[in-house]
Amino acid sequence: MPVDPARTFLRHTVAALSYRAARACENTPPGFDLVRAADSTRTAGQILAHMGDLFDWATSHALGAPVWNVATPMSWGKEVARFFAALAQFDAVLAAETPLACPAERLFQGPIADAITHVGQLAMLRRLAGSPMLGENYYKADIMVGQIHPLPSPAVAPFA
Repeated sequence: MPVDPARTFLRHTVAALSYRAARACENTPPGFDLVRAADSTRTAGQILAHMGDLFDWATSHALGAPVWNVATPMSWGKEVARFFAALAQFDAVLAAETPLACPAERLFQGPIADAITHVGQLAMLRRLAGSPMLGENYYKADIMVGQIHPLPSPAVAPFA
């Protein structure tokens, strides 16, 4: 089967999302899962749970049986594990030779783009919680297709 450039791009996007999400989730302070920007917004834990829901949904779309479920947020550590497991499962579907049951562009514009936005929200909440992330030049980051892991490699080009 020839390589599908759209799937290759999606897999790279998912790897970049994984890397950035790992940076946002690592070394969070105790109670970070309860931090929110305002009373009317989601907590960090609710955002991360939603991100896991997004990739369960993306996988179900890619396999042709779309189902949306809203998970009850668990502890921060369990939600981190759940998100990365859902992301890895989605990446495995993208890596398979089975045709996608939906357009790759829809997967990007829906769950992937939504999750990228949510990583930015987590980064902002880190700063609000007094635990800002280390700045990094993501252009130089060691991001490889298929690398879905909550512990990224050390920063290649951190900002001072």
